[in-house]
Amino acid sequence: MPELPEVETIRRGLCGFCLQQKIKRVMINCDKSFIGPKEIIEGQRIDNIRRFGKALVFDLTGNVSMMIHLRMTGQLIYRLKGKKLGDEDSFAGGHPTDSFLNELPDKQTRVIFELEKGTLYFNDQRKFGFVKVIPTAEVEDDNFIRQLAPEPWDMDVDDFYNRLKRHKNSCIKATILDQKIICGLGNIYADEALYYASIHPERLAGSLSEKEAENLLEGARKVMEASINSGGSTMATYVKADGTKGDYLRLFAKVFRREGEPCERCGTEIEKIRVAGRGTHICPYCQQKTSRQETRKVTR
Repeated sequence: MPELPEVETIRRGLCGFCLQQKIKRVMINCDKSFIGPKEIIEGQRIDNIRRFGKALVFDLTGNVSMMIHLRMTGQLIYRLKGKKLGDEDSFAGGHPTDSFLNELPDKQTRVIFELEKGTLYFNDQRKFGFVKVIPTAEVEDDNFIRQLAPEPWDMDVDDFYNRLKRHKNSCIKATILDQKIICGLGNIYADEALYYASIHPERLAGSLSEKEAENLLEGARKVMEASINSGGSTMATYVKADGTKGDYLRLFAKVFRREGEPCERCGTEIEKIRVAGRGTHICPYCQQKTSRQETRKVTR
């Protein structure tokens, strides 16, 4: 599944290609991938593209919007007739497959949006993603969006700390991966934020001090800002909006996918463990399983 920086990178890329274009026709190749009547959005112009967590919302004229969620293997590919990835008038974002370079539509194309100047293809290998038509006034009341917590930039320390305390018996990594607690963090940036704050991912959320919560929230903001500025991660699942790979992992990641390498802070070898069912990267020295406060209690 894409993480927030990847989706934001795709949103920015789409804005450069699709804004102010009219949707002339919608063709649906997979009923599961499209929710709502397509006729409502045909003939409407794309006024804005917003992001709510990991979902994109296209606001159209006529007081109607469409929500697109790429899920694990979704793609959005825009091209003029005869254009391919890398051409000036082409765009590709999402799970990289041969579809980026193939003639479209192909067997993975689920929905086709014929625009005035080109065509936007929604591809999805595993059919977990979706396009949903919804009145613009009801977007923020949609069940999917309504359940999202604030993003790190929109949350203050007190709110974050209180949310952690309400889940005091859950490990901190599982807690910050929950989009109802803090929105936007996925596996990469959870590991990076925890390393930034020197917090072991298996610690219970309730064991964190307010200062540690502040450091963790600051870490979440910083690592995601760095990733957005670099165009997202270089994971095998997501690329930049123009089809080239982002360079976050190569330039900025401190622990993720760096097992066996020395920690920048202390020189200890980075390890990969499993936490909350996810591959997790840590520095075993910088990120102790027991907090300093708990260690002091034990030694007294």
